Amino acid sequence: MVKAKDIVIVFMLFSFQTIISQSIEILGKVQSNSGVENIHVINKTAQIFTITNEKGEFKIKVTLNDSLVFSSIQHKLKEVVISNENISNRAILVKLEEQINELEEVIVGKVLTGDLLKDIANVEGDPPINFYDVGIPGYKGKIATQSERRLSEAGEFKPKMLLGVLTGGIPLNPILNGISGRTKILKNRVEVETKEALMNTVKAKLSKDFFASNPLDEDLRMDFFYFCADDEHFVKYCKNKTDFEILIFLKSKYKQYTENLNSEKD
Repeated sequence: MVKAKDIVIVFMLFSFQTIISQSIEILGKVQSNSGVENIHVINKTAQIFTITNEKGEFKIKVTLNDSLVFSSIQHKLKEVVISNENISNRAILVKLEEQINELEEVIVGKVLTGDLLKDIANVEGDPPINFYDVGIPGYKGKIATQSERRLSEAGEFKPKMLLGVLTGGIPLNPILNGISGRTKILKNRVEVETKEALMNTVKAKLSKDFFASNPLDEDLRMDFFYFCADDEHFVKYCKNKTDFEILIFLKSKYKQYTENLNSEKD
């Protein structure tokens, strides 16, 4: 006959197993001698992610034995497995080690001897001169691409330009380029180049962390980023946005991309 005590023990074990198998949100904190903001925290098991705030704090859902990966440019990659203690306390403290990139010593140019007269005699060429040296204003903004320069030179036709007929000052370039379709072609070219440049920036910056929690074959990854860039909202959601906002966009496109792959296989 089963005793009441045994039933209670079994019930407690079952309840405990149910609790630890459920997903809970834990509060985490990252400690480091370097900056602790914008560190990527990836739950590899659940395939979810978040980013630390300026204090190194974050919140993420986990279950027992989930693997959390901490990644940033200035720190060494670290993986932590969620323990019973983390589940009980609903908290985790992670110390990251700074990533130090040591470069081999490289000697550029001539070696100085310490003798001023000899060193001056060994100097070749004249020092470069910029607009600060001669006291004239200079352009310090973003350098335009070739397509952007061509679009600027082509101009854009506006109906009010036709008023120039009355004054004899019609700008021919914008009108001719508008009629021929050249302005539209140049606009499309600038848009494509802008998208491609942004796509390559996102890929270089976030692909490692993104694919750590969203697996995809190596030969499909470039195709995935082109798929993202084809989205009409790609620039809106990725230009001048935080890593977290971009990762959310990539996650939504990843779901669409994998669904397309599965439908093609079927």
